[in-house]
Amino acid sequence: MRGRSDENQKRRSVTLVVVLVIFCSGLYLYSQNHGSSAIEYGSKSLRKFGSSYWGGDDDADDSSTRTGNYADDGVILKSFPVCDDRHIELIPCLDRHLIYQTRLKLDLSLMEHYERHCPQPERRYNCLIPPPPGYKVPIKWPKSRDEVWKVNIPHTHLATEKSDQNWMVVKGEKISFPGGGTHFHYGADKYIASIARMLKFPNNRLNNRGNIRTVFDVGCGVASFGGYLLSSDIIAMSLAPNDVHQNQIQFALERGIPASLGVLGTKRLPYPSRSFELAHCSRCRIDWLQRNGILLLELDRVLRPGGYFAYSSPEAYAQDEDDLRIWRKMSALVERMCWKIASKQNQTVIWVKPLTNDCYMERAPGTEPPLCKSDEDPDAVWGVPMEACITPYSDQQHRARGSGLAPWPARLTTPPPRLSDFGYNNEMFEKDMELWQQRAEDYWNLLSPKIKPDTLRNLMDMKAHMGSFAGALKNKDVWVMNVVPENGPNTLKIIYDRGLIGTTHDWCEAFSTYPRTYDLLHAWTIISDIEAKGCSVEDLLIEMDRILRPKGFIIVRDKRPIVELMKKYLKALHWEAVATADSNEQDEDEMVFIIQKKVWLTSESFRSSE
Repeated sequence: MRGRSDENQKRRSVTLVVVLVIFCSGLYLYSQNHGSSAIEYGSKSLRKFGSSYWGGDDDADDSSTRTGNYADDGVILKSFPVCDDRHIELIPCLDRHLIYQTRLKLDLSLMEHYERHCPQPERRYNCLIPPPPGYKVPIKWPKSRDEVWKVNIPHTHLATEKSDQNWMVVKGEKISFPGGGTHFHYGADKYIASIARMLKFPNNRLNNRGNIRTVFDVGCGVASFGGYLLSSDIIAMSLAPNDVHQNQIQFALERGIPASLGVLGTKRLPYPSRSFELAHCSRCRIDWLQRNGILLLELDRVLRPGGYFAYSSPEAYAQDEDDLRIWRKMSALVERMCWKIASKQNQTVIWVKPLTNDCYMERAPGTEPPLCKSDEDPDAVWGVPMEACITPYSDQQHRARGSGLAPWPARLTTPPPRLSDFGYNNEMFEKDMELWQQRAEDYWNLLSPKIKPDTLRNLMDMKAHMGSFAGALKNKDVWVMNVVPENGPNTLKIIYDRGLIGTTHDWCEAFSTYPRTYDLLHAWTIISDIEAKGCSVEDLLIEMDRILRPKGFIIVRDKRPIVELMKKYLKALHWEAVATADSNEQDEDEMVFIIQKKVWLTSESFRSSE
């Protein structure tokens, strides 16, 4: 009996061991497929270590992912961890893995899954984003409009999927862009000229002698429409979501074309009211009739008085019963919104907004959609839900019968009417321009040993105020994404009134763009501001590294203690100091510190070519 009992006990032990092995193996495989990843440490060898992509164990402290002590203890950090190669295109607040992991309950029909959903501080990534294997320094503008290195964005599915529309073509080591689009297979330039011809603009130029300067291209694809507008002195904010056509915005930015990730979902677009002279949708796959026309009403909010909406879609031609049904409903909606048809040809219709509030006031009582409430701020955008209502003009805009803006390029330096919204006068505006003109000249003098005329293309001003830094660069072949922090004066409408573009953002969170997006970041007191808000300076520096291209620059203009703090992070971030200078202004404690991001190696070979 004892022998049989011992044998049974041995069998149970063996069975238990087998079960444990199977369980542990299953747990390991699950972890490998659900958000865990290898990270590489920023040492010379950059050897891989296993760790959680979202920060690992809840009770692990930051010291486990770094060597050296905190910089504010007076010790220079030696390294930050480097994310696994699988995360070379991470956009923290637009990351589907986060949605899956946190089980967010989102309405897919309202596009909520394409809106911003940022990780909580304890779940944020804490590693540097590596470049893809074989990454090359991007081709310079203007050549980059037409071709990019394939290795920098190794995604060719759009070339196959959109082969009949001439979006892009793979040619050896490069991807070329013939200028086609969903509705303009034969080139954006011809399509743009046709829109100008429909509107009877002089010389078939869409800029209409400088009266059309800012354009909003929704569902922009790879942004060829915006790219070809630049030669007409028109700057477009090209917008598309990180949807089934992933990487389209990444291609646009790699080309050097202004673009941003975003979606018409449930929140207002991050632009103030009356920002654009023209909005454009070429088969952008948007249901404009949904939710009582709320998306079209959001487009109406950002259009200027007398602004246009160019809509290219089969519905405009009404070839079959479904198209005709949509066209009838959309026509009825825009008529109640007081839009009129400016021109209609083939599959393109162009509507124009009224110049004044007169039409709104003449509508029958109870007409839908209603006017927005008078106490609502039409320029509040950060996290503000859309509403299905018409945004009427201010009394000043109503009396002016339009935006009252000068044609481009005089618009850049002419004090805009909305200055008075902030209590600013013309003299303050002109002094601001003079100040930033001198500062920009000083910056370029400091940068001159490191840059050539074509070194920089995509720039970001992280705290743009009235956009005078961007205005000072008008003679350089660059474009600037002007960012207005969400907790400061909402001066973004002044920036748009000057013929520039930008967005609102909270720098306690990650920016909605791909890694390796910008050639230069201008950080004027933004690090001091983040510290004062109680947000993590380290998180901000890692985010700045994420969106900066290898060999890109950061201009820090901040107080001396902030500059000294940043110097302690240089080695950990693989940055190097280029120049340091006193501000030579009234604030003696302010300094200028210029940094360049190094081209650093991962475990894969890294090739750099000019």
